[in-house]
Amino acid sequence: MNYNEGFKLAWQTVKSNKMRTFLTTLGIVIGVTSVIGMMSIITALEHHMINALSGVGGDIFWVQKYPAVQMGHLSKEIRMRKDLKYSHVEAIRNRAKKIRAVSAEIATYGKQIKYQDKATNPNILLYGGDEYWADVNGRFISEGRFFTKEELYRKDYVALLGADVTEKIFPFTYPVGEYVKIDGIRFKVIGLIEAQGKLLGNSRDNLVVIPFNTFTKSYGEMRSINIAVKALPNQIVQGMDEVTGILRIVRKVPPGTPNDFEVITQDSIMDTLKNLTGFVFIAAVVICGIALLVGGIGIMNIMLVAVTERTREIGIRKAVGAKKRHILNQFLTESIGICLFGGLIGVLLGILIGIIIAGALKLPPTIPMWSVFLGVGFSLMIGLVFGVYPAMKAARLDPIEALRWE
Repeated sequence: MNYNEGFKLAWQTVKSNKMRTFLTTLGIVIGVTSVIGMMSIITALEHHMINALSGVGGDIFWVQKYPAVQMGHLSKEIRMRKDLKYSHVEAIRNRAKKIRAVSAEIATYGKQIKYQDKATNPNILLYGGDEYWADVNGRFISEGRFFTKEELYRKDYVALLGADVTEKIFPFTYPVGEYVKIDGIRFKVIGLIEAQGKLLGNSRDNLVVIPFNTFTKSYGEMRSINIAVKALPNQIVQGMDEVTGILRIVRKVPPGTPNDFEVITQDSIMDTLKNLTGFVFIAAVVICGIALLVGGIGIMNIMLVAVTERTREIGIRKAVGAKKRHILNQFLTESIGICLFGGLIGVLLGILIGIIIAGALKLPPTIPMWSVFLGVGFSLMIGLVFGVYPAMKAARLDPIEALRWE
């Protein structure tokens, strides 16, 4: 009895009992599919975030009032934090020695941009930035220019349009020099921002930037700002320490107490993402474990039924010289073959689901090969572990009693 014959018998079992085999291997299929599908999504998400953040630059960090990712309710201490103000930006700009540039940023969402009879959806992100905003945030001007320091201090009504806004309201007209309306106020278009594409399915080009002082004049100053900081080359850690010290002094944070602001880097964003995806990974492992356990019990059940149905066959094999190890190998090979069949189906479904969901989220599909090998390995292990008892039961049958079986 060789292994090829064992796999042939396993295939015959699959073909002769299609529904029973399907129900038996369903747990294995679900388990393998869930692991590969979830790992594909997590890997694609991480790669996409890395590529997106790499375009900003590794020497940039941000300071803001609240944590970047808020899970659950914020503590009272965080909710009671004082707003970040433009005076904090000026303090950093005047005192920091490890900083190349610092920019203030304030924003509001849900604005509609109008040009003559055309209008965008009311979902535009309106930024107020200073003269360093584009440089610090890794944005480039494809047409026209950025606003000057004089326009910032004069509170001029000038604006730069993102690629989505330009495409929507200026399909056939050169935008630079034209006037658009935001909340009934006329702004002169002085430049266009180069497209950056999407991040997690959300466009990064659905925005308009106006001078910071113009923003606060039109929409008020009673809100916290964000601060973007570009450190000197290879000085980001020193720059973060320097900015943290300056803000603690300016905001009068007592020694020994935590910061009343957040300093966020690309690494901290990726760490937060990995923590979030870690919970997803644990959930996928739990689902996979339960599904594989159910599948293993099903495999044991179908193999016990097979032993009962083929008792006479086992007796004949032993009568013509088959030893216990031959019978044991036969049924173990069948068990592993059936599990491998379910595992391969799970691999194909997992890859398909990963590609479909990545496409729906506008992410590049990424299938980690280790998850494929892991799924196949789990299938083989389930076939081996849960096939041992039925195989041993078959190997221990008395040939005389087995030949009498009807």
